Amino acid sequence: MIIPLLKGLATTLKMALSKPITLQYPEEKREVSPRWRGHPELTIDADGTRRCVACTLCLEVCPSNAITGIEAGEADDHGKYPVAFTIDLQRCIFCGFCQEACPKGAIKLNNLYELAQYDKKLLVLDIERATQSKPQLRLGDWL
Repeated sequence: MIIPLLKGLATTLKMALSKPITLQYPEEKREVSPRWRGHPELTIDADGTRRCVACTLCLEVCPSNAITGIEAGEADDHGKYPVAFTIDLQRCIFCGFCQEACPKGAIKLNNLYELAQYDKKLLVLDIERATQSKPQLRLGDWL
């Protein structure tokens, strides 16, 4: 009867003296796997232009119809670019089909996992809010 008690006390003492595994959440963020799929965003090149050519393939393959409202504009060199682009994060199932279908690598799923909002309108991203703030590709990107 005393040996199991000593084993239990040893385990308790070992855990009390080890490094805690709890993160102080708002200050410390959890490190996610490189395969993590957060919400989609439009990537930009080093010169600050969007890679998207408004081909609407992402709109066609999206099973939940989260991507809508892609309107194409035409540049002086007859290239296409998106004038409007809408991603509804309330409908998005983070499947990654849009990322796989994009021929230019213009849409990527980022590593963000905090999507809770008080206002539903903040979960509908227009073209400005869906665009990256700085040019960066995740690990394992093929472009």
